Amino acid sequence: MNKQIQAKEHLIGVAAGAGISAKYAVKGGADLILALNSGRFRQMGLGSVAGFLPFANSNDMVMEFGSREILSVVGETPVIFGLCATDPTMEPEAFLKRIRESGFAGVINYPTVGLIDGKFREALEEEGMTYLQEVEAVRLAHELGLFTMAFVFNEEQASWMLNAGADCICAHLGVTGGGWMGTKKVLSLEKGAKLARQIFDVCDASGKRPIKLVYGGPVHAPIDVQYMYDNTSAMGYVGGSSFERIPTEEAIVETTHRFKLTGHLEQDKQLMDRLSHANEPYDYVAFVKEFVAEHYMNNISLTELAERIHVSRTHLSALFNKEVGCSFPEYIAKYRIHKAQEVIKHTRLPLSRIAETVGYPDYVHFSKTFKKYTGMTPQAYRRQT
Repeated sequence: MNKQIQAKEHLIGVAAGAGISAKYAVKGGADLILALNSGRFRQMGLGSVAGFLPFANSNDMVMEFGSREILSVVGETPVIFGLCATDPTMEPEAFLKRIRESGFAGVINYPTVGLIDGKFREALEEEGMTYLQEVEAVRLAHELGLFTMAFVFNEEQASWMLNAGADCICAHLGVTGGGWMGTKKVLSLEKGAKLARQIFDVCDASGKRPIKLVYGGPVHAPIDVQYMYDNTSAMGYVGGSSFERIPTEEAIVETTHRFKLTGHLEQDKQLMDRLSHANEPYDYVAFVKEFVAEHYMNNISLTELAERIHVSRTHLSALFNKEVGCSFPEYIAKYRIHKAQEVIKHTRLPLSRIAETVGYPDYVHFSKTFKKYTGMTPQAYRRQT
């Protein structure tokens, strides 16, 4: 993994709840497979939050499906055990040895108290079931030679986990949105990136050089991951719903619709497509982000995009601001400047040509915008790269 990072390649971790998910995630290039109890509940058609409730013994569940289904199909790809460190019936060191002997490459703290707050969090902590137990479990796992990943939610937790020997710090941005079963209350992309930067600043200041990943919250599509790469020092992404739940929702619904309509509308593919998506909530913001990714080099008007999807510009702008955390003009400016930075790093093209390539026919405007978002002129940036 460190070799991939040095080669500027990003790491991908997939939280899988079944062997079939893990098997094909590996075929797609996953670097890590995470066996988390919430993944199993996702396979049951339930929300990931079920993994935090007393419907099953988390550690027994993960040991069962992780050993029988995932370890048996992933080959050499490392499998990480989601360890419920706050289980009062578990003897940590003995169970960690069992995890290692079963063939798991490492552990991560999940389910984690970090996702619980309010009165329930207070009651858990009064009983001694605290995030610090998760830190201690990571310390023990590190001493036993296991690869250690840590879900952290703030700078203080990042510091604790680094001192415990965590090899990988994963900035957890909350329960994943998107799809039919995704949470409706998530951080905006901008706020998620800000939190990740704060956590990664602690990592950088520690001198320990951990692997830095992001997980969850507003990040549920490739374009969202790109936003994190552009705006944080993340070295990769871990997803569960993004790789397992959301693609399954979409594929099964569409396939079932097509089979249902076969024999009646075989010649009318366009109508079938409309019918198969008729009851789906249209993701207007995703459309805008994908359009920007494909057409950022051209002039893009939010008004014209709103007309394309038959909503008012005001409504689309409000949706975009809420989900992304910044205005559309700011988003597209940042997107273009990040693209310009990549081109400057990897080519010797004239700066004026690069400006035109990323959507700025006016070089003066490009230079001012570049300095606004990077703190230096394009010429200065080229000299330092």
